[in-house]
Amino acid sequence: MSAARPMPRHVSLWNVANLLTMARLLLVPAFLVLMFGAGGHDPAWRSFAWAAFAVAMITDLFDGELARRYNLVTDFGKIADPIADKAIMGAALISLSVLGDLPWWVTGVILFRELGITLLRFWVIKHGVIPASRGGKLKTLAQGVAVGMYILALTGPLASLRFWIMGVAVVLTVVTGLDYVRQAVVLRRRGLAAERAKAQVVGR
Repeated sequence: MSAARPMPRHVSLWNVANLLTMARLLLVPAFLVLMFGAGGHDPAWRSFAWAAFAVAMITDLFDGELARRYNLVTDFGKIADPIADKAIMGAALISLSVLGDLPWWVTGVILFRELGITLLRFWVIKHGVIPASRGGKLKTLAQGVAVGMYILALTGPLASLRFWIMGVAVVLTVVTGLDYVRQAVVLRRRGLAAERAKAQVVGR
């Protein structure tokens, strides 16, 4: 008598990881309202905007980890999590450029990289998943710190410090982006080679 197969575990859409992702999505419009409050340059409003941005970035650290650790992965989470990540960062970068606090080329480089890597992942998804690298994590940290400092509209020595941190973030953005392209090309070549080898075996 064969053992009964375990029933697949049903994961509720309303689990804590997805709720954190939803909260991050809802923080995007709230952040924009705070960022442009009182003309966009009031220190108090910018402090509240920074708080919303910081909360969003913190939830980004926890939702994915919770989903993996406690087996709370859902199709909604797979789609919504990267969207939420890019939405809050994109909103912050574009807002800073609109207000004249950050050059548009910086915003363009970062957003082009993030969109490009997302499309790249879909391009090779049938062959495998490109794992997050240590450089990618450092890039995310540097971006978060730098953007947060720009949101606070710091002055004096801290303004110079945020400039250099943003410089590091841009360099990491470009370098890790190129590395992702390399990994994607290698992964796709291996996948195609495996498919050809399998087809040859089947055809014999």
